[in-house]
Amino acid sequence: MNFEYFIARKLKSGDKKNLSKPVIGISTLSIALGLSLMIISVAVVVGFKNSISEKVMNFASHIQLVVFDNNFGEQGSAIMVNERLLDILNSQDEITHIQKVAHKAGIVKTKDQILGVVLKGVDSNFNKSFLESNISSGLFPAFNDSIKSNEVLISSAISRKLELKTGDDMRMWFLDEDQPRARGRKFTISGIYDTGMEEIDDVYVIGDIKHIQKLNNWDATEVGSIELMVNDIDKIRDVSFNLYTTIPYNIRSISVFEEYPQIFNWLELLDLNVIVILALLIIVSTITMISTLLILIIERTSMVGLLKALGTTNSSIRKIFLIKASGVIVKGMILGNIIGIGFYYVQSYFRIIKLSAESYYVDYVPMELHLSDVLMLNIGTFIISLLVLIIPTFYITRVMPARALRYE
Repeated sequence: MNFEYFIARKLKSGDKKNLSKPVIGISTLSIALGLSLMIISVAVVVGFKNSISEKVMNFASHIQLVVFDNNFGEQGSAIMVNERLLDILNSQDEITHIQKVAHKAGIVKTKDQILGVVLKGVDSNFNKSFLESNISSGLFPAFNDSIKSNEVLISSAISRKLELKTGDDMRMWFLDEDQPRARGRKFTISGIYDTGMEEIDDVYVIGDIKHIQKLNNWDATEVGSIELMVNDIDKIRDVSFNLYTTIPYNIRSISVFEEYPQIFNWLELLDLNVIVILALLIIVSTITMISTLLILIIERTSMVGLLKALGTTNSSIRKIFLIKASGVIVKGMILGNIIGIGFYYVQSYFRIIKLSAESYYVDYVPMELHLSDVLMLNIGTFIISLLVLIIPTFYITRVMPARALRYE
């Protein structure tokens, strides 16, 4: 056991007249609360970003291929799905799934209500796992390539507005510029989904793509758009750009970030917010620790003078107080980890903090915590706190042994 560590262990918080004991307790609590709030903040931001991004990307796909004159949610020209286009898509190693869809705006009319919606037509190759996991009633429609299905999946929002339930029939009307009269289609509701996102739930009805192909006078190889999924969401923009340079000139590739810019811009702001929060928490904790260490040194001025009189160097004395301070930091960090990680598990399993899905896209605070994030926060907190605490230890160099021995 070296000299500095031995002396640091013998340092007591002082008697009841001294300030060091309560101040050390406050510092320990300050670090604990600061670290726990940092862990919670990071977990909330990561949870929000992943939860909302997953919803948007699973519904809208990572990349869409549309004809240049198309606008999302509106009818445009059809894409001809031929061998050349499929070969280009299959040559991209990052693309994991290809599905054909079409959109057509329509009006749903019931006895007492009328509502504008968008029919999203899909086929048997559609990746239905996301919608199936969010079905609150009934089943996902059974689509196949040979028989046209009249079953549809509607959202809980549309269900409430039109007072419809699973098993009910509903009639949807479609208007086209080249058709003098509205054309109607009768559908049966096979299920009701609820994603918690207004951008999806207030708009989309999921049905068979063959209905849209029939209404638009398209053949089986013509679709409104092609949706693509990639194996790494960090490569979405790169894959979209690569496709743009290789697909036919009349087709454009649009990433999900371009389709829903308002959502992803909001998610990017969360990163800035958490950086500001982390910085403020670290500043508050370090200021508290600086004050604590300074009080501890001032109260031990006579001890510092005695050590100097015995020949102890300034650097050794600084190490003594830094070791003492590091002990306080470690105790605070242990308590902070217990509070932060404990809250993460409580919220993840019991969802005690609720939110308005209309405002935040989810009905509870989602949290996602990775071991790497916890380690980085702990290491960063310890290093920054210890480096900042070097500043008050320079007060030791100003202590004169002769005067300090008379200090009480």
